[in-house]
Amino acid sequence: MTSDIRTRRKPPITFGQSDYEQLMRLADSGAGKPIFDELLAELERGRVTPDARLADTIVRMGTTLRYSTDAGEDRTVTLVFPHDADISVGKISILTPIGVALIGLSAGQSIDWEARDGRVRRLTVESVDASKADTTLLRAS
Repeated sequence: MTSDIRTRRKPPITFGQSDYEQLMRLADSGAGKPIFDELLAELERGRVTPDARLADTIVRMGTTLRYSTDAGEDRTVTLVFPHDADISVGKISILTPIGVALIGLSAGQSIDWEARDGRVRRLTVESVDASKADTTLLRAS
């Protein structure tokens, strides 16, 4: 039996208020385009909390995190807005399938995501280091 990304239950996710507001504006700016719609769907299903009450173990914009995949990858990346993305230094855009999958997850949570090649993959957030958040990356252009 094959798993279907549309029917498998997604884990609960949480956003800080400021990330939520910035990401909603970003998602609205590209409404109708698949990746923007995916981001909007994640934002709509998540819980929003005041920034000061957001746990350091939650993936937010500008945080560095380590994740592993069912394909054996183990990567450390920083989640950023599109204009700051640079995969060569580990800065991945929120407007990528993996960026949308990661936002709002907590360390230890897993989620299925559809890669650009159409394959469904599973990733697990191994750790989140919010103390290294790059505050220059926290504002959308």
